[in-house]
Order: sequence, then C-alpha cells, then structure tokens
Amino acid sequence: MATQRTPTPEQALAAFSPGLPFAVALSGGADSTALLLACARRWPGQVRAVHIHHGLQAAADGFAVHCQSLCTALGVPLVVRRVHAAHGPGQSPEDAARQARYQALAEAVHTEWPEVRDVALAQHADDQVETLLIALSRGAGLPGLASMPAHWHREGLNWHRPWLAMPGAALREWLQLEGQSWVEDPSNTDERFTRNRIRARVLPALAQALPAFRETFARSAAHAAQAQEVLIEVATQDLLQVGVPPRIQALQLLSRARQALVLRHWLRQHHATTPSTAQLTELLDQVAACTTRGHRLDLKAGQGHVVREGLQLGWHAD
Repeated sequence: MATQRTPTPEQALAAFSPGLPFAVALSGGADSTALLLACARRWPGQVRAVHIHHGLQAAADGFAVHCQSLCTALGVPLVVRRVHAAHGPGQSPEDAARQARYQALAEAVHTEWPEVRDVALAQHADDQVETLLIALSRGAGLPGLASMPAHWHREGLNWHRPWLAMPGAALREWLQLEGQSWVEDPSNTDERFTRNRIRARVLPALAQALPAFRETFARSAAHAAQAQEVLIEVATQDLLQVGVPPRIQALQLLSRARQALVLRHWLRQHHATTPSTAQLTELLDQVAACTTRGHRLDLKAGQGHVVREGLQLGWHAD
C-alpha cells in the first residue's frame, strides 16, 4: 500500500497566505525555529517574531537568548514579553500558561506592530494527534474532537497553524539539514504530563500499527470541526428564539438535545464559561421540572451558577 509523502516545510507553507507583514510566535523550540526560518526565507523583510518568557523554569532565559540570536541572524525584529500565568481554581497550570501566552502575543503585536493582522503558530501534526487523543481520554464532545483549528480569529488578529500537516520529526530533520540549532524544553520529557506520555509511548505504537494515523486522525478532527460549525449555527438560531437570557418556557419547547446545545452556547458566548457534562445534565433536569412559579433553581455551571430569575434563567459568576 502506498504511503502519503510527507511535505517539506517549503511545501507546507504553499497553502499559507498571511497578510504582510505578519508575526511568528517563537518559543525557540524546533517547531517554531523551523517556522521562523522557513517564513523569513519565503517573505524576507515581512516577518516579525514574539517570544513569550514564562519564567517557569531555569532554562527560560536560555530560550530568550536563542531567539534573539536567531532573529539577529535572520534580520527579523523580535519582541520579548514576560508573563506570570497563575492558574485559578479548577484550571490547570498548562491552560493558564496557554491563555496568558495568547493574550501576551496579541498585546505585543498590537503594541509593537499595529499594522500586523496575522500571527503564525508552530503546532504540527503530532500536536494535533495528541490534542485529539487527550480529548478522547476526557470524553470530549465535538468541540474537543475538532482539536486545533488551522485558522481562527481572536483578539483582533488572524491566527494560523501552517504546520498541521507536518510531523515533528520532519521539522527536526529539516533543521539538521539546514545546520540550524534549537533549544529543548526540559519539561517536554516529563511524563507526569499527559501530552508527554502520549508523545513518548502512544505515538510510536500508533506509527507501528497505523502508519497513516496522522492523516486519518486529522481527517476525523476536520469532520468533527465541520459538524461543530453546523451545531453552532443551530444553537445561534435557537438562542434567538429562546432569548438572552433564556426564557424557561421557550427552552422547554425544544428537544432535550437542543436545550443542551443552546444552554452551552449561551454560557460560552455570553458568560465565557462551559458547564461539565454532569452540571449540564442536572441543569436540563431542573429546567424540565420548572413547571410552577415556586420552583427554585440554583446550580453550579462552569465558573458560576445558573439561577432562576422569574420566567427566565440567569447566571452569576462565582
């Protein structure tokens, strides 16, 4: 059986058409080093770089030094931003660091280069598989199974992941051929983290059993993302019908599945929170039981509580 040929970094960038100039998020690792090198060669003088210094480990200063040296050699302007990502209750340190990183990236771009509207990130095919497997291990729905999008809009910027068809090993091989060094994050080998265990143990086994797993898993994630887009359209239409905040009687006219869909959408879009499956199940049960004026409702949902306020639902942050 013929196997699909891995694209070169240059070929992977063929489908990437950012507005110029644009920025690259540069950690100093192999993936972002390869991205900056390939982009600087293809769009000379049009690339900017942002390095986020988390200060979470002793090696962080070395990452910044590498990034500065690389950018100087390539003639790429670099800005370094330091962040302190303290995680809140129920939030993982990794998620807190990721949220802080995106915010710092956006602020750096808006402040340093107001003309920039596009940012490239270096997540690759292995990262996408890891994200999908983590979502499966948590029993995620379609939003989780859709994994990482190739393009999206956030904080007034267009974000891109041009490496999603590239295996991580192919990027490292290319850097070695180019004689380009990178830095290794010591935490990437710490198997206390689920993503690292998947990388070290699961991906090699998948490569043995299912050689085309990167392509087929990515296809499944794309199908999930397409289905999720349809559900968002349905939820948006239903929310127009039930109102903001949702009217209880209007909710009760919908099927239970569509109630779940519209309540998730309401909480996510208007209160930036997502209920757990157990919380949503209890909320649906209580909505069904709201048949009298005296029925009270006060349930935990994400980072707050859904309450009954007369004929409609309300939400109070913790």
